[in-house]
Amino acid sequence: MTDHTDRTRLIASATRRGRGRRPVAPPIERASTLLNDTPGTMRDEAPGPVYGIEDLSAARELRHLLCDLEGATDAWLVPSGLAAVTVPLTALARHGDEVLTTDALYGPSRRFLRRHMGGRGVTTIFHRAEAGTDEILAALTDRTRVLLLESPSSLTFEMLDVPALAAACRARGVLTVMDNTWAAGLAFRPLAHGVDVSVQAVTKYVAGHSDLLMGSIAVADPAVGRPIAETIEDLGWRVAPDDAWLALRGLRTMPLRYQEQARSALVVAEWLQTRPEVDHILYPALPGSVGHDLWQRDYVGAASLFGVVMRGGNEVAALALMSALELFGLGFSWGGFESLITHETGQLAGRRKPPVLAGELLRLHVGLEDPVDLIADIEVGLAAWRAALS
Repeated sequence: MTDHTDRTRLIASATRRGRGRRPVAPPIERASTLLNDTPGTMRDEAPGPVYGIEDLSAARELRHLLCDLEGATDAWLVPSGLAAVTVPLTALARHGDEVLTTDALYGPSRRFLRRHMGGRGVTTIFHRAEAGTDEILAALTDRTRVLLLESPSSLTFEMLDVPALAAACRARGVLTVMDNTWAAGLAFRPLAHGVDVSVQAVTKYVAGHSDLLMGSIAVADPAVGRPIAETIEDLGWRVAPDDAWLALRGLRTMPLRYQEQARSALVVAEWLQTRPEVDHILYPALPGSVGHDLWQRDYVGAASLFGVVMRGGNEVAALALMSALELFGLGFSWGGFESLITHETGQLAGRRKPPVLAGELLRLHVGLEDPVDLIADIEVGLAAWRAALS
């Protein structure tokens, strides 16, 4: 099985023989109470779950496949992508420790570090979003416990040299946690590049249909995973069986969706960079874009999410452009089958050192629609942009 491609391995477990006549997908088991045949089998030492808060069939299969995808010894499911970030930080950092991360960090993760971890004596240090490896390593101190990585970073898509950072942190006894939602465990495998903990929002590409919330946490070293598993157990965080089943269904087709959406995203991004209204595109998979050299070296694919820096403009023009679109939904997620657009200039103000951009920042997620139709839709939006500025 290990010689097969991702798209084969994620399906092959469904058709494996030796389990008798059965459905292709595991059943949805909705249960709080699990009954036993004898008093002896009620004890925790008996194999299998003893209560519904533990993983049932669909969740167990989903965890197994995510382990295979991530190259992990174990993987856990939590109720959201944000929880996938916050649980390892809670488990691994203690009072007096420091967490080092990018100034471009995902907003809710940043809020958690400030409000929750800060209130419990954990300090967060932010390095510049565009910092290189040497600058990031120079920011480590003897109190640094965790380097929290996002690559590409939120909104502005800066890339990090993850293998170099992971190796240097390991040598210094600093743990690394990487939010790998953009690569979905397909285009980049953090654990294979030395990262200690790989997390992603299952909500996005794994689920793929914008109909559930979930996160995953994967580790290669059981010693690193132990406090994470214990934290999940102590907090009582599990996912609903229906959601686990839906995520498992999405995972089977994720490689095809991910590849097709990336192909369309590149077509749209290449067209946008030729437009006079656009200053530049923030998309590591696009030649000439920020971080393209690192993406080309380390990644085997790309998400269908990128930034568009407009040439000048203002919020009124940006909202006029968005309002004129028919195929792009107005929503704050990504990774689903549908295309989405957001206006992100305002979020940049929350950084310690906001970037100086040539104009308004839009973020596009390209779905499974025909890119020809999406481009025609954006042309209408650009006409509205020009009209708002005239």
